[in-house]
Amino acid sequence: MNEFYNKDIISIKDYSKDQLEKIFDYTEKIMNLDLPTRREICKGKTLSYLFYEPSTRTRLSFESAMASIGGNSLGISDISSSSTQKGESLADTVKIMSIYSDVVILRHPLDGSSRFASEVSSKPIINAGSGTEEHPTQAIQDLFTIKKEKKKIDGLKIGIIGDLKYGRTVYSLLAGLGNYDVDVHLISPKPLQIRSDSIYEIRKKLTFTESTDLEEYIEDLDVVYVTRIQKERFPDEEEYLKVKGSYVIGLDMQKKMKEDSIILHPLPRLDEISIDVDKTKNAKYFEQAENGKYTRAALLGLILNENGF
Repeated sequence: MNEFYNKDIISIKDYSKDQLEKIFDYTEKIMNLDLPTRREICKGKTLSYLFYEPSTRTRLSFESAMASIGGNSLGISDISSSSTQKGESLADTVKIMSIYSDVVILRHPLDGSSRFASEVSSKPIINAGSGTEEHPTQAIQDLFTIKKEKKKIDGLKIGIIGDLKYGRTVYSLLAGLGNYDVDVHLISPKPLQIRSDSIYEIRKKLTFTESTDLEEYIEDLDVVYVTRIQKERFPDEEEYLKVKGSYVIGLDMQKKMKEDSIILHPLPRLDEISIDVDKTKNAKYFEQAENGKYTRAALLGLILNENGF
């Protein structure tokens, strides 16, 4: 029985370690299938996307994923050209999109938006980013990348660096890491430290340290997960300018890392990772982006096929 069939993807917290490992196994299966077989998985199925916030990687990776398994995509990437400009509600827009498709991808600036959408949609909803809450498919892609590159997740030392207050990818990743035995270090400027109210449940499953000093940990980390300091999330630009450029992974910092450590980033990046680092063997963020296509293809295949694939 396929436990993922016709189910929403709202929060990484809804997934156990066993379920995550099953998704990773299906991702490997997708990657190893020949193209004609892969394109039969969702033949005749349609994905719709509804993005109230800008996106490049997430939207395109879902479209690419759906195309790779034989499906089609349609949707709204620029909300200014949709009927929301006429006052149409999120509920009505989601209902219409669900009529036209088999699964709906939603990105929205308000917390709780994807949970709300799942209550009004007749088709499965996939949360592609809801306010400052979560980005569950990004976390699945991140965890898969860690396992693929390091051959395991349990036992690793993981540093998460940058904007931990507003970075929704961080909250999803921490919730996912709560299923594993890992040593986590959160490194950020004081104004951007993790929101304690948002990790109350995570603390029950995961222990971590908090610091402002990257150099204190850099030599011991197996995974260096870097996040962008998000100007668009700051209510005051002056506050953004105070923390802009707080941490930069350049060649000087990269040389202090373990030889087999990996650098990840959910992208897009600004100046937090130097382009000189791109050609080092530690840099795995472009592989991470590519893995997003395959993890999302696996998720779509599981959601849209009653018996799996």
